[in-house]
Amino acid sequence: MEIKYGERNIAEGQLITFPNPRVGRRYNIDITLPEFTCKCPFSGYPDFATIHITYIPDERVVELKALKLYINNYRDRYISHEETANQILDDFVAVCDPLEVVVKADFAPRGNVHMIVEVQHKKHQ
Repeated sequence: MEIKYGERNIAEGQLITFPNPRVGRRYNIDITLPEFTCKCPFSGYPDFATIHITYIPDERVVELKALKLYINNYRDRYISHEETANQILDDFVAVCDPLEVVVKADFAPRGNVHMIVEVQHKKHQ
């Protein structure tokens, strides 16, 4: 079966950034990604979440299409809720190096359990 162009774009997707147009001004950027999916590493069942990223940029800001492709790359990954939030944070910090960032992974209830994982990072100055 032929790989579709969207699947290829997702597989190749990497976080990219561009220069902050207002370096030195503290401002928040709030991003919501409501269609996150991954797979439970124990059962293989799909997990669905809304990912919230709030950050204060320093020198770089994240490019949104690249972020979308990066997030969509999780859809076939076997990963826990806890590791999901932490991995997104680590990757975001590595590329964007913000002054502050909070990643909140709000997972849809499954089996009568609702879980939210929130992780944060502050740049040492």
